[in-house]
Amino acid sequence: MSNCFSLSQLGWKAFFHQQLNLEQLEQGFAARVFAQHRSHYLLATEQGWLELPVSSQQPPITVGDWLWLHNHKGAVRLVKLLERSSLFSRKAAGPSAQQQLIAANVDTAFIVCSLNNDFNLNRIERYLSLASEAQVEAVVVLSKADGCADPQRYVEQVQALKPMLNVLAINALDSEQVQALSAWCNVGQTVAFLGSSGVGKSTLVNSLLGEQRNATGAIREDDSKGRHTTTARALLQMPNAGLLLDTPGMRELQLSDCEQGVKHTFDEISQLAEECKFADCQHQSEPGCAVQRAINQGLLDPRRLSSYQKLLREQQLNAASIAQRRAHQRDLSKMYKRVQQQHNKRQQ
Repeated sequence: MSNCFSLSQLGWKAFFHQQLNLEQLEQGFAARVFAQHRSHYLLATEQGWLELPVSSQQPPITVGDWLWLHNHKGAVRLVKLLERSSLFSRKAAGPSAQQQLIAANVDTAFIVCSLNNDFNLNRIERYLSLASEAQVEAVVVLSKADGCADPQRYVEQVQALKPMLNVLAINALDSEQVQALSAWCNVGQTVAFLGSSGVGKSTLVNSLLGEQRNATGAIREDDSKGRHTTTARALLQMPNAGLLLDTPGMRELQLSDCEQGVKHTFDEISQLAEECKFADCQHQSEPGCAVQRAINQGLLDPRRLSSYQKLLREQQLNAASIAQRRAHQRDLSKMYKRVQQQHNKRQQ
């Protein structure tokens, strides 16, 4: 990426400008987080690249964030983390129940799924729910179309999930086919890649960048799964000046605080549920269940209901565990504060 670029190339919009008062505008400058390392953030500004040391005093920051900085006597100081126009997050892998930020201020999410044995509608619905909750446009990219006898059959299966959903089947090694994605990669537009390992994200990233930026991994022939080849999140500039965020493979992606995203992804079920006889209908064997009636009439795929209920249970469980952890941390903080106050009184 060039060392000289405008704020519009970096994705600056009126939404961010409106968050600043006159004094801040006169004394500071904007920077976008392009990469996050263990000790520092790599920032892009109109003046060039900057490094901001990671500090425990900072608010949670992730790739794609906009920061407002002040340069005081040669030292860069964080003034404000600007409100995000969108945010992807998930429950961190493992039992900790912590919220992990994935990416901020994304305009479009390319949900990548390969046309091999790893093709999975349930997984696509999971990513669609995540994108919907973040209020980010989703585009489903079915990769490795060159190795599939009938790509259109898979396109139609995904299209059936939501009629207005953009779905493309492409060969990531064919530059002309990759150009079909250019409509979402214009100047200042930020796109993120979501998808499990081995689906061809790195190959697609290389094609969009026009260079071999990311390594590609071999596929295990027995289950069509791949090896992780991307190990960090970073914004990259494409030749047409769009911004691309590649994310590591997320085998343990879990939803949290995503109820509206799930319901929007399965809006036909949400609408049917409003017609059920009982407000708390579980759509199993209750009398007057409009959802089960639609299944019996062949108007709703039972797989959709199963996926919908599974994702709702998952996000409710994860959201509850995260809330409990936060409450526990608040209680600990209050206890430490009381102990410190009592200690200070004894010292007086």
